[in-house]
Formats: sequence, structure tokens, C-alpha cells
Amino acid sequence: MKIVGVCACTVGIAHTYMAQEKLEKAAEKAGIEAKFETQGSIGRENALTEEEIKEADLVILAIDVKIADTDRFAGKKVIKVSTDVAIKSPNKLMEKAKQIIAA
Repeated sequence: MKIVGVCACTVGIAHTYMAQEKLEKAAEKAGIEAKFETQGSIGRENALTEEEIKEADLVILAIDVKIADTDRFAGKKVIKVSTDVAIKSPNKLMEKAKQIIAA
């Protein structure tokens, strides 16, 4: 089971990286391979490759603002939440992700 995603908050500093960290830890705990790109104040970091996106079973967008290149996720199952949800309920989000992938 593989998940990729993007984290981006309005200011592009704290919540972007907090969401990334929480989601990565929750994915690891749930036994899910995951990688999250950040689009913050200093630009894109930990950028997702075409191959990673292609192999992913699901995309999680933990975003509070418009992000660049959403078209690369066309045809993928996508969950879109705020960074606040990703930070406060990452384990519940991973459970929801598992349910969506299994459906």
C-alpha cells in the first residue's frame, strides 16, 4: 500500500512541515509506505516523482491553499483535507485512506 501527498499551509512555514511529519509518522505506524511533498515559503521540497505518483494507491492533499501541478494526480483516488486535520487526526486519516484504497 503506497500513499503520496502534498502539504501546504497559508503561510508555508509551520503547519506545512508539521502536517508532513504527522502524516509520515501515522503512515509508518499503519504500515503504509508514504511520501509527502511540501510546498512552502521556500518552494517545493521532497518533490514527488512521476514514478512515485504512478505507483501510489492514493493521494492525500493536506492543503490550505492552491498548490502547483495538481493535474499530475489526474485519475488517482484523492483525499483533500486541511493541514489542521492532518496535524490533529493523522491516524484517523490513515484509517480512512486504507478504507478508500480497499474499496
